[in-house]
Amino acid sequence: MSISTSNRTEAETSDRRKAPAGERVADWADGRLSIYGAAKATMRKIFPDHWSFMLGEVALYSFIVIILTGVYLTMFFTPSMAEVEYHGSYVPMQGVVMSEAYASTLDISFDVRGGLLIRQIHHWGALIFLAAMFVHMMRVFFTGAFRKPRELNWVFGFTLLVLGMFTGLTGYSLPDDLLSGTGLRFLHGAILATPVIGTYLAMFLFGGEFPGTEIIPRFFAFHILLLPGIMLALVVTHVTLVFYQKHTQFAGAGKTNKNVVGTPLLPVYTAKAGGFFFLVFGVISVIAATFTINPVWTIGPYRPDQVSTNAQPDWYLGFPEGLVRIMPGWEINVLGHTLVMDLIIPLMVVFPVVLGAIAAYPFIESWVTGDKREHHILDRPRNVPTRTAFGMAWVSWYFVLLIGGGNDLWATYLHLSINSITWFVRIGFFVVPILTFIVTKRICLGLQRADREKVLHGRESGIIKRLPHGEFVEVHEPLSQEELHVLAGHEQYQPLEIGPETDEHGVVRKVNPVERVRVSLSKGYYGEGGQIPKPTAEEYRELTSGHGHH
Repeated sequence: MSISTSNRTEAETSDRRKAPAGERVADWADGRLSIYGAAKATMRKIFPDHWSFMLGEVALYSFIVIILTGVYLTMFFTPSMAEVEYHGSYVPMQGVVMSEAYASTLDISFDVRGGLLIRQIHHWGALIFLAAMFVHMMRVFFTGAFRKPRELNWVFGFTLLVLGMFTGLTGYSLPDDLLSGTGLRFLHGAILATPVIGTYLAMFLFGGEFPGTEIIPRFFAFHILLLPGIMLALVVTHVTLVFYQKHTQFAGAGKTNKNVVGTPLLPVYTAKAGGFFFLVFGVISVIAATFTINPVWTIGPYRPDQVSTNAQPDWYLGFPEGLVRIMPGWEINVLGHTLVMDLIIPLMVVFPVVLGAIAAYPFIESWVTGDKREHHILDRPRNVPTRTAFGMAWVSWYFVLLIGGGNDLWATYLHLSINSITWFVRIGFFVVPILTFIVTKRICLGLQRADREKVLHGRESGIIKRLPHGEFVEVHEPLSQEELHVLAGHEQYQPLEIGPETDEHGVVRKVNPVERVRVSLSKGYYGEGGQIPKPTAEEYRELTSGHGHH
């Protein structure tokens, strides 16, 4: 009796001491994969706090929303251009001959439970995804977060933006409505304009003469398999590099190039990120439920003999669209072949050159400065006036061309002449970026002067003091050490010099033309008029000794 009681007690004790199922699974996995060490390091990974860092998260979470809604839509969409007669729920279209792709889009919108809302979320999510990537890249550019060792991550992010544009193009072409068909007609014409190989490319892509029967199935494969697969790989690589290289941070107390000040991944950052994901998902859902986008049922199926009025691409393609619309109708004849310069110049010269310059900028700036060190502390945009001016000039250039890409809408709604708008954009194409560059640089230099004065003389307190001899002065409060570090702790590059014109033997030294260009760019970035010298330690000591200030 006592023996059985003892055995039962030992069994109960063993059961009570038995580890939870989750812990046993983790132990089993650790015994085979050694995950505890890596998991511990990952969970303690530190991420800094700043509102601008959430821009990249908005892009990431929007991408997840796009993937989830895209999977749902794929189950009901028919990527076929075979013609059918519509007999669905949308009465105005009953009896109309259309492609299966357009008919299935109507079915998703009117017959599939939640289909219209999912379509709207998918489309709005794509627009917000690209907008978030655009703004995120601007934040990275203006703060210098692309510098070593993050040049490749800049290239990956830029490639994601470009692939996102093409994924959006293939996506809104799938419904085969009159609007998307008009866009495909434009794409077909642009491909045909390619010298020598244009005809072959168009025939290969469209499977014959326009519109053919193959373009929708092929775009469907691109849209759900090829492009998202590449983008997913780039997203994983991009995030992995952020983990591996550690996150950048703004200057502040205790922050150096060798540490990160912030919150750990678990539990703080993960909880905040999870909540932020649902917030982004919720905002996109509210927008999708409130504002209709791409109502294909009001446009009708595509017919080659019709053109949709107010045909506009999504905003992210406004740059190349504007280039095409403002380009004069130039054609030249070479050896009996017509070259359509009004498509070749904007789409095959200007657009690729601009994209290439954006992708290569981190390497260009590194070459100009000659700085090969790692940088984990971000710049304040005002402290790099020339870079900030270049960035704002490009943004202004983009918005000028966005106006050109929608010149017919501007003319219609503002009751203006479309020719006047076109000429405004043509002139603004050259003038606005230059003016923006000059104004932005002057603003940055003015802010640098204000920072210099604040460091040397302190913060204005609003307290007026009368001196014994009758003079009235405002009392300035000294700044804290953290404020002083933020305002004056940044590094200022010195412009490069070519060096002596002759060597030690008096022989004229030959200077490489590339080196001359590099020195000229360096002086433009960091020479006289390119930055305001920050206060020196001697000037600050004079401030603290009480000379020359109140």
